[in-house]
Amino acid sequence: MQTIDSIPLIPREVLFGNPDKTQARLSPDGRQLAYLAPVEGVLNVWVAPVDSPEAARPVTRDTGRGIRFYLWAYTNDHILYIQDKGGDENWRVYSVDLTTDETLDLTPIEEVNAQIQQVSPDFPQEILVALNDRNPELHDLYRIHIGTGERQCIQENPGFVDFVTDDAYAVRFANRMTPDGGAEMLAPAPDGSWTLFARIPMEDVLSTWVLGFDKSGDVLYLTDSRERNTAALFALHLETGERTLLAEDARSDLAGAMVHPTEKRVQAVAFNYTRQHWQILDPAIAEDMAYLKTVADGDIEVVSRTLDDQGWIVAYLMDDGPVRYYRYDRAARQAQFLFTSRQDLEGWPLVNMTPVIIPTRDGLEMVCYYSLPPNVTEDDRPAEPLPLVLWVHGGPWGRDVWGYNPYHQWFANRGYAVLSVNFRASAGLGKDFLNAGNLEWGRKMHDDLLDAVAWAVEAGIADPERVAIAGGSYGGYATLVGLTFTPETFACGVDIVGPSNLVTLLESVPPYWKPILEMFTTRVGDHRTAEGRDFLGVRSPLTYVERICRPLLIGQGANDPRVKQAESDQIVQAMQEKNIPVTYVLYPDEGHGFARPENRLSFNAVTEAFLATHLGGRYEPIADAFAGSSVTIPVGAEDIPGLPE
Repeated sequence: MQTIDSIPLIPREVLFGNPDKTQARLSPDGRQLAYLAPVEGVLNVWVAPVDSPEAARPVTRDTGRGIRFYLWAYTNDHILYIQDKGGDENWRVYSVDLTTDETLDLTPIEEVNAQIQQVSPDFPQEILVALNDRNPELHDLYRIHIGTGERQCIQENPGFVDFVTDDAYAVRFANRMTPDGGAEMLAPAPDGSWTLFARIPMEDVLSTWVLGFDKSGDVLYLTDSRERNTAALFALHLETGERTLLAEDARSDLAGAMVHPTEKRVQAVAFNYTRQHWQILDPAIAEDMAYLKTVADGDIEVVSRTLDDQGWIVAYLMDDGPVRYYRYDRAARQAQFLFTSRQDLEGWPLVNMTPVIIPTRDGLEMVCYYSLPPNVTEDDRPAEPLPLVLWVHGGPWGRDVWGYNPYHQWFANRGYAVLSVNFRASAGLGKDFLNAGNLEWGRKMHDDLLDAVAWAVEAGIADPERVAIAGGSYGGYATLVGLTFTPETFACGVDIVGPSNLVTLLESVPPYWKPILEMFTTRVGDHRTAEGRDFLGVRSPLTYVERICRPLLIGQGANDPRVKQAESDQIVQAMQEKNIPVTYVLYPDEGHGFARPENRLSFNAVTEAFLATHLGGRYEPIADAFAGSSVTIPVGAEDIPGLPE
């Protein structure tokens, strides 16, 4: 077997720099192709004639954080995108006129979080946008002209979480939370009042939602877990009340849907237990999907469709390579390769991601994924136990999935085994599993991570003396829990934007999260009562900071609206007061995670030097990894080898 040192180091720039091209989308009329690609190192939108991709030109001019989300307007002459400042999540909506190359700020209001509500082919010149300009806690609905920016409020929000609208830009429903963490769907009445349409119990809130309407507007498509475990797809006829089950899976929730662009009927749905699979509901696309399976390897995603439905963009997702994009001509039944998302990845020694079901100590089954270094080939088990990085997902009401993961590739290439765990509270695996995490932060949710590590040790994958815990957001909290609640289990930890005190976390949520506060108080703990504050204090790593006896690296964005900088500041200060070493990396132009590639590269350079010091793996020297980054290291720079002055 090869040694890890005989495997070339994949440069951080290849793994964490900007993609070459990504998010390929066809214009509604099928005549143009758009995608994101760098301009002078910053992601921007490019547009080309669909038959001449080589003639692409950039149509946006972002010079800061890069554009991460865009879409076509139904005019076929406008691109819409959102952008914030320094990660503050005060999103603005912009419109780019492709005929004049002019960019118009459609929501030029400071300290407001704009959200695109609806884009409809029935009104190509207008979009619906939700704005919290009147009340920071509540989003009202506006129709905005994408050419002039003219704005008209069509629905004030009297206290709802959000609205459900249709292609006619009619408000069909509103959602509000109840004090017990449940929800109510309300329908508008002609006199301006609201009538109860449906109740959603607390245990179903995170797995029941409206998918959309059919063309007539009389049939509501609903993802629904009520009176069952996994969320299935239902069609509800609003006039007759007839409810029809269209698709279900016994092990996982609905994970995606293909909807006809004009008829609006659901044609296929995806479910994802260990891997994604599609159920075809409409025979009209059965032969298309069968053909697409023969085109390339990987999990299929149809990411764009023209209004006449003759042109598709199809993405193929692999675990050991970049996303591959194809343009599919339905009439000719022919797929033409466009590009991969990261051409630089081709030729590097990438590894597979292996699904495994790991039992918890109380009998639940966790869908997990592990990757091993590229020199490990025999039966997916190393000759001797390896250092392990436990990479914990955020949310916590999200999940890990199979596919290309730059962190798995990075850690494996540096000589580590890496394990991602869908611990209880992870979404997509049925409401019983998700709700098993209620009020279990720092308890059974942490036990699940420990059980996964124990499995890796017993399987001969992990060296119990060389296990790191790392992750962002909830994963950062899990890291702090690991180093305080079980201080000798992990050799070191990397906390990225993780909360240290659950009381201050809940006290400082963004104002527009206030309508969903009961979701947190019923699932995490209630900071509004003395008993609840005591409960949350017991689950907060800051309470036990004196227990930390293993090295800790913390990364934080100064503008994070979700997990404020104070969450990192206070644990760093507490550690300093007790003379406990810590390295703190702070970015003045970042928020909840690191969007600028220069900042990602600098933090990951620090991280791999840190891990190499404490786990014994390989690392690419820091060298010029700080170039162009806003990185500051207020505390602990001396503990990172090779750090520039």
